[in-house]
Amino acid sequence: MTPKFAIKLIAAYAIIYCSTTVFSHENHVQNKSTATAMTAEQKDWGIAGDVKAVKRTITLQMSDDMRFTPAQLEIKQGETLRLIVKNNGKLLHELVIGSKDALSEHAAQMLKFPTMEHDSPDMAHVAAGKTREVIWHFNRAGDFAFACLIPGHYQAGMVGTIRVSSALAQTANDDHAAHHPAPAAPAAPADLAANSDMTEGEVRKVDLVTKKIMLKHGEIKNLGMGAMTMVFQVNDPALLSQVQAGDKVRFRAEQIKGAFVVMSMEKHTP
Repeated sequence: MTPKFAIKLIAAYAIIYCSTTVFSHENHVQNKSTATAMTAEQKDWGIAGDVKAVKRTITLQMSDDMRFTPAQLEIKQGETLRLIVKNNGKLLHELVIGSKDALSEHAAQMLKFPTMEHDSPDMAHVAAGKTREVIWHFNRAGDFAFACLIPGHYQAGMVGTIRVSSALAQTANDDHAAHHPAPAAPAAPADLAANSDMTEGEVRKVDLVTKKIMLKHGEIKNLGMGAMTMVFQVNDPALLSQVQAGDKVRFRAEQIKGAFVVMSMEKHTP
């Protein structure tokens, strides 16, 4: 098989396999401005950055040969970057920052659940010929990665690397955290453990216009879905008026005609 034929085959597979994902992501991008603000969350690879702190801008080009240009980034710990993400192709692409393990796990979930929606400050869904940006504060040193997780794209090698060099001195808080790990979380209440359909989560964003909610959640056993952050529809829109970003909740979700729907939800204090 020639390289050009392989590329065409990958692109065709992506179009056929991911058509529902593409429409889902495009709709999600259009509705993003109507959503409530998302709370910043510290991750192993950094945290959402403040545009006022940006000192450097890098442009990432994406193409239908399933490659990023540049494919390697060198960053100093503590930098806040503006990543200009430009899609030069005719297919929908996305940028997702994370650890190699996190991206690999997320990519596997996307293959298993191609209609799921996901969004956070460390990612951008970019339609053909469009440009978006990500503002990210790299406050953790280490080797990380970025990728397009649309099914077929990640598997074709649409991945890049990020090396964040360590600062010369660690803060007292980092040293304390390394030697005094947080105590283990208390065991789940008996009534929660007994109900395998209920999942603990945290509300990340509520969108009253599209009637959707973003939840950071643990394993959803009845769906066979691992822990992640994703967007759900709701069975009853009234559920959305009862919660806001940052609330801890327990919820029950089902997959209905390809969509992931929260059927019931209640506030929960761990």
